[in-house]
Amino acid sequence: MTERSEGIEGTALTGRPSDEGGSPSDTEVDRSGSAGGGSGPRDAFDRRLLAPMILGSILNPVNSSIVSVALVPIGAAFGAPPSQTAWLVSALYLATSIGQPVVGRLIDLYGPRRLFLAGTTLVGVAGLVGVLAPNLGVLVVARVLLGFGTCAGYPAAMYLIRSEAERTGRGSPAGVLTVIAVSTQTIAVVGPTLGGLLIAVGGWRATLAVNIPLAAAGLIMGMWRLPRTPLPERTGQGRPMARLDLSGMVLFAATLVALLLFLMSPKAGHWYLPALAVAAAAGFAFRESRAAEPFIDLGVLGGNVPLLLTYLRALLAYVVSYSFLYGYTQWLEDGRGLSASQAGLALLPMFLTGIVVSSLTGRHKEIRGKLLVGAAGQVAACALLLPLHRGSAVWLLVAVAIVCGVPQGLNSLALQNSVYYQADPARIGSSAGLLRTFMYLGAMVSSAASGAFFSRRADTGGLHHLAWFMLAVGGVFLLITVLDRSLRRAGTDKDDLSPRSGVSQT
Repeated sequence: MTERSEGIEGTALTGRPSDEGGSPSDTEVDRSGSAGGGSGPRDAFDRRLLAPMILGSILNPVNSSIVSVALVPIGAAFGAPPSQTAWLVSALYLATSIGQPVVGRLIDLYGPRRLFLAGTTLVGVAGLVGVLAPNLGVLVVARVLLGFGTCAGYPAAMYLIRSEAERTGRGSPAGVLTVIAVSTQTIAVVGPTLGGLLIAVGGWRATLAVNIPLAAAGLIMGMWRLPRTPLPERTGQGRPMARLDLSGMVLFAATLVALLLFLMSPKAGHWYLPALAVAAAAGFAFRESRAAEPFIDLGVLGGNVPLLLTYLRALLAYVVSYSFLYGYTQWLEDGRGLSASQAGLALLPMFLTGIVVSSLTGRHKEIRGKLLVGAAGQVAACALLLPLHRGSAVWLLVAVAIVCGVPQGLNSLALQNSVYYQADPARIGSSAGLLRTFMYLGAMVSSAASGAFFSRRADTGGLHHLAWFMLAVGGVFLLITVLDRSLRRAGTDKDDLSPRSGVSQT
């Protein structure tokens, strides 16, 4: 493949919505190289797509990060301990874990525009429900709606990146992938700090209200800039909806629900929940092996060992990452005695470091080095939690945040790029959604761990127990990364295949 300059610099407005049928590369972007009377090179990435791609991708991270400083005020408002407010975290991630691959599959089949607009509408509805929530139960429902509403953004972005890469012949849009990764990290910077300021000005309900203008902006940009795609034509199987593996989706959801319920309350008396999860998983595997168009093609996925290891790394990495985001933040407020706004500021160095690291390393396609440094950085950051106590100096809190920011900047970008290179191009939407599923499973495990170690309050003893748990998980992540030989070729020029030529199965 001819090497081209990467990134989005110097690109022109080259695409426009198309009403023609065909494959994504034919329908998503006009090949004439013009938009609105303008002109530009046909091999340039369509920059008009960037704004909705970025906004859609950040809807979930902003709701993930902003709630981290709101958990303590919400608990105080409703008289709920950390073990109950943890449901605000887990409810969003349960909905998103189920919805991401489902919506990703719908995007693969029907294009991104319809799903993006439906999702952003649901985000606005969830924001309104949250603002009016009279109790913790209704607030959990609002977070579930938010989880489903934010499902379309990231798979739609990966779908559009892949289709633009195919149209332009650029099989390695490292610059665009970096923009998405840095955008999600930037909003993670804004999230806790903005959340603290909103709570100081309008109370914790303001952290839900922010979704209403974000949803409005998403609807405007989605309708204005996302390309139109026709519904699939009828085939011998009947209506297009018949192509959906609804039974597989239901069994997939049942597996995750049973697993989460057990993780949130891992007691011997709840033995039936993991049993249900195993039974549903077995049913799911049986169904997918016989479905004409499976929701998740387990045969193809099982033969792609590098992609499976990427999903496992995502699970482990985000157990640690979200334990910092939620567990450490609650300790800053409850154990260290900081206010919500002060806790948000204390997290700022972590996210700023992550942005700088992503920006500096994003254009380098090599993946293994990023993951090795990121895994080692997580182990070091976990170890720094052990000497913390109620009287710890501010400089030590800043040091913890900076060290944690290094893996924050490396891991998310490396995992995202791994999926881009390793996944089947025809299923990039569902593959990207499945990556988010494993990330959110990590978030649910971290939320369950925080609820277990902070049973009544986020004290220093609970933080130290959580830190040992995080060290164990981070150590496994580092070991798997060191032993994975397929990473030596992932993202290199040898492995940098055009979307038209298939996917490396090293």
